[in-house]
Amino acid sequence: MATTCFAIFLSDNRRADTTEVAIIGAGPAGLMAAEVLSQAGVAVTVFDAMPSAGRKFLMAGKGGMNITHSEPFEAFLGRYGEQAAVLKAILHDFSPSKLIAWLNDLGIETFVGSSGRVFPKDMKAAPLLRAWLHRLRAQGVVLQMRHQWLGWHDQALAFATPGGTRLINARAVILALGGGSWPQLGSNAAWVEYLAPLGIELAELKPSNCGFEQAWSDFFRQRFAAHALKSVRLSFKNAQGQTWSQLGELMISEYGLEGSLIYAVSAPIRDEIERLGQARIVLDLLPDWPKDKIMARLSKPRGKQSWTTYLRKALGLDPLRIALLREVLSVEDLEQPSLLIETLKALPLALTATRPLAEAISSAGGVGFAALNEKLMLKVLPGVFCAGEMLDWEAPTGGYLLSASFATGRAAGFGVLDWLNQPPKALLS
Repeated sequence: MATTCFAIFLSDNRRADTTEVAIIGAGPAGLMAAEVLSQAGVAVTVFDAMPSAGRKFLMAGKGGMNITHSEPFEAFLGRYGEQAAVLKAILHDFSPSKLIAWLNDLGIETFVGSSGRVFPKDMKAAPLLRAWLHRLRAQGVVLQMRHQWLGWHDQALAFATPGGTRLINARAVILALGGGSWPQLGSNAAWVEYLAPLGIELAELKPSNCGFEQAWSDFFRQRFAAHALKSVRLSFKNAQGQTWSQLGELMISEYGLEGSLIYAVSAPIRDEIERLGQARIVLDLLPDWPKDKIMARLSKPRGKQSWTTYLRKALGLDPLRIALLREVLSVEDLEQPSLLIETLKALPLALTATRPLAEAISSAGGVGFAALNEKLMLKVLPGVFCAGEMLDWEAPTGGYLLSASFATGRAAGFGVLDWLNQPPKALLS
């Protein structure tokens, strides 16, 4: 293809600086690629638009740094849905057990939680990142912060810096720029405008592990926003007849639902809303209670008790569950035991939209694997590799997002090592 040149206005006729390998993005994928390359003696410079490395990584660890998952590999692989097959070899080469061994070698002890999730012993991301950056610097990795990538100017990488536009020549480039979620932390998906004109297959970026909108009543929204709904079962059946069912916890928000339980099925719910304009889920508010047990409890005389008091005493329902019932049942409906029981076991909610991409934990879409070779190099840009969340895959929370970011960064690093062993070639030809 012809040399690509974007409209970049230089303040002078400065010459480009050089580095053997340029990695753009100082998140888990970019830093892991830098580790692979620097251990092999390759000169590596990591560029990032933010003032410091790993901004999103640190944010993800604020509630407890869930680094990976301990379940059997085949079950682990299945969490990546449609892209499980294409990611299999990459994830196998840096499996959760190998990731844990890498952490231990870095001096980070881990433990497995009751859910099977793997955490650093101190539950924090900052000590891990500090130890990692210290090792990378000791291996010769150079980090250049406040360098916002602007695409290419002729054959050089162009960056906006506090001192003006800077050009960098490199024998190989790894793009590890992240997806489109949490743009305030650096992954703002600006790279789309530089790659799309080159004919690179890009799947639309969409929110993943995200909240959904549900029309609550004013009373419910004002009274229960930010309350947790614990120990419920969420079930969903799409128009094609596929079903999902999972036990967990939801968070009530002013606009609808958040929380790990709905994140786990966010992809099919999102896709259903795109097709039909809404997705209908059902909640089992008493997942441990069979219907006959509920009926037996409701057969006891109510006496002069209010319905709220009666349901609280007979079934142990908290105010949030009772309020949810009132969102879908009238006062008259509540007094019909059979309808009440059906609703307790399958309370229907109509979700009408995802929350914006910027609010999502992660994003789906990105650089399609068809645009890459088996080493994660772009077919139309020899010497340019992609890694991390900017690739077209998605997974639920639970350590899967970080695991694949680490693994694809590592794979891209080894891909570059293979590339560097070839005769020198123009980066853009």
